[in-house]
Order: sequence, then C-alpha cells, then structure tokens
Amino acid sequence: MARSVFRFLSRQSEPVEIGDAHYLLRLPRRTDYKAWYRLRSESRAFLEPWEPKWRADEMTEAAFRTRVIRNEQEFNCGQAVPLFLFSRQDDELLGGLTVGYIRRGAAQCCMIGYWMGTRHAGKGHMSAAVRLTIPYIFSVLQLHRIEAACIPENERSVRLLEKAGFRREGYLRDYLKINGQWRDHLMFSLLPQDIAPTGI
Repeated sequence: MARSVFRFLSRQSEPVEIGDAHYLLRLPRRTDYKAWYRLRSESRAFLEPWEPKWRADEMTEAAFRTRVIRNEQEFNCGQAVPLFLFSRQDDELLGGLTVGYIRRGAAQCCMIGYWMGTRHAGKGHMSAAVRLTIPYIFSVLQLHRIEAACIPENERSVRLLEKAGFRREGYLRDYLKINGQWRDHLMFSLLPQDIAPTGI
C-alpha cells in the first residue's frame, strides 16, 4: 500500500487531510470557488449523466458558499467527510470524494461517492484517492463497512470499485434520481477483511 499521511485531530471541527506524495484530499473551502467553478463548468456534459439534476443556481458563488457551510456542519456532526482532491505537484483541483451517510450504532458504515473533472478522467487519480481514503475510513473513522452505488452503465466507476476490492452485492431498482430520471444502481461494499494483507 502506498505510504499515506493522515491527520485527524481530536476535535471534529479541526481540518482533516488525507494524502501521499502525489495527492491531497481535504475539506472544501470558500476560497476554492474559482477552481471548482472552472472544473465543474468545463466538465458539465461529462458529469451530468451520472449526477442529480443540476439546479439553476448550481454554479453560483452563493450556492457554493452554502454548500461549504453545509459540508462543515455535516462534518462537525460526524455525518459526512466531504473532500476535494488536489494534485500535490501543482495544487490543481482534480475532483471530489465524499464519505457520506455515516451510520454509527450497530451499522458502523458509510457510503462513498466521487466525481472527476473531465480532463483528469481515466488517469488513475480517483483510484488513488479511493485507495487513500479506505484506510482513513477503517482506521480513523473506525467504521466496519463501506458502501458504494453506481449506475450499471458507468463502466469506469464499476472498474474503479472492483479494482479497489469492492464486491458487488446487489441490484437496486430506481434507487436514485439521476439527471431527472430514476435510475437503477449496482450496490458494492468493502469490509476490512476484503483488503489483501499486502495492501490495496
């Protein structure tokens, strides 16, 4: 497994960083708006088939500011860890990964979701981000199960999850409303014992 650096301070309100020599995942900041706007705008046609329908004000700075505030609230409450993925080489925003729907109690599980800018897709960046985040989920958040769902036609996402060791568990009918239509999804999961001793 690639050597990773984890920083998770004792207070939930403190920043979290996950990374290695090539990548950094951290919480979104209001100052990220311009980079986020540029990447999402140029990637719209690439992303829309796999995401909920974009609102009319989706790309405004006010909407982004509201999103960051909501992200902070969800993180502070232990409900989610929303992250932006950056290249260490030039500090360029590549995409995003969210550890969401964190459930404690008897479940001890979460869902992960991710997106990648169109010009960065297919280069292994999100596979690396998922590999970096898995140990954080199991060791730092101390969860027992990671779930992920994707549209069956999203072959890139299916390959990414399978490469990371996720196992296909089921077929969910009309699971999420994506780009204005209810879409079936494949459900994947990963448990600690699914990870090979030599790493991910």
